[in-house]
Amino acid sequence: MTAHAAVRIDAPAKLTMELRITGVRDDGYHLIDAEMVTLDLADTLWITPAPHTHITIEGPFSAGLSTSGDNLVARALALVNRTAQVHIHKSIPHGGGLGGGSADAAAILRWAEMTDPATAVRIGADVGFCVVGGRARVRGIGEIIDPLPPQNSIVTLVVPPLQVSTPAVYRRWDDMGGPSGDNGNDLEPAAIAEVPSLVHWRDRIGNACGQQPILAGSGATWFVHGTHDDALADLIDEGAHIRVAHTT
Repeated sequence: MTAHAAVRIDAPAKLTMELRITGVRDDGYHLIDAEMVTLDLADTLWITPAPHTHITIEGPFSAGLSTSGDNLVARALALVNRTAQVHIHKSIPHGGGLGGGSADAAAILRWAEMTDPATAVRIGADVGFCVVGGRARVRGIGEIIDPLPPQNSIVTLVVPPLQVSTPAVYRRWDDMGGPSGDNGNDLEPAAIAEVPSLVHWRDRIGNACGQQPILAGSGATWFVHGTHDDALADLIDEGAHIRVAHTT
């Protein structure tokens, strides 16, 4: 890939500020009512049209990521009937509930000028919002996007050194009879049941910041409002990644 021929596109992370599950469709997909916002944390993609798709990944959160056909970028290219060489710099933790893979797929769709959320969710539920971005109420299985007025705010993200499987959390939520979360996120009880070590991080963050952290989507990222990186600095020694982010 030649750098001068590549198109650079940023792929911003998303943060789910609130998530309610309103039902389950006959096909097993969960219906949601959520508030999502775009963050100033982003992956970067360099895209060059090519006869065959080839994906390379580097960056602080690139370890263990697939570059084969199951990668969401490859699936996005297939959806729009394109092939390209794509180089990704990963700054968004994967398995953290910040939509890193969805953001990358959405960047491909925007590059291909395909910005219909109802089509984007064929790849993943968060891809629809990531295509649109900003701040929005997200409903259905992720395809109904109602823009909301921007609210520029600061959050501190704490990404523990663990990953949480979104499908596993939804299955656990079903098995638990569909509990409601008492902190704005209905998936939080199921995520904790699936990965009990999340409690350790929740309590450490809460004690350090003096406020109850909120789980980002299905996890594993916790977030608190405001700037708290100094108060949480000790968690870095335990392997956590701390990032102060702005909503955009």
